Amino acid sequence: MRWEESVLALFEDLEQQAEGLHLAERDAEIGELSVSEYAQVSLGSRIHASTNQVVRVRLLGGRSITGRLAQSGREWLLLEDAPGHEWVVPQISVATVSGLSTKSLNEDAWPIHVRLSLRSILRRIAQARSEIVVHLTDGSQFEGRLGRVGKDFVEVYPAAVSVRAAEAVPNIAIAAIQGR
Repeated sequence: MRWEESVLALFEDLEQQAEGLHLAERDAEIGELSVSEYAQVSLGSRIHASTNQVVRVRLLGGRSITGRLAQSGREWLLLEDAPGHEWVVPQISVATVSGLSTKSLNEDAWPIHVRLSLRSILRRIAQARSEIVVHLTDGSQFEGRLGRVGKDFVEVYPAAVSVRAAEAVPNIAIAAIQGR
């Protein structure tokens, strides 16, 4: 091998090393961008992308619910663990969720019903006058029906008790409302 060929081979080797370093730097930058972009993904975005999937929700207080994620809003989830057997879960009462899609749904693409507040959902349950089970974040529960819905609480009329015996339950204390 002549010295010219040797020098050219050296330059070619150096160029390949430089290109390899550039690609490694680019891969690191892409990885950093992916991490910073994922930091913008909300739990709600992951939940909305998981509609109609079977998920397992562990509530504050320890209860777990496994069911099909029928709908969700900014403040609530609607799970169906058997046909016609629904659970309304305030998102603030969720400790963990498993079974979510690996994708997320940008908030701009969320359906219109997402704007319904937890209070709106509670009012609809109250209007239906259905028997329900209220599960509290301390792990306790009681049966009854919902009454009036206030700004940050709901009145619950316990089953088989006088109408005057309504209990005011702060929304933050509700882990889930189970339909009967």
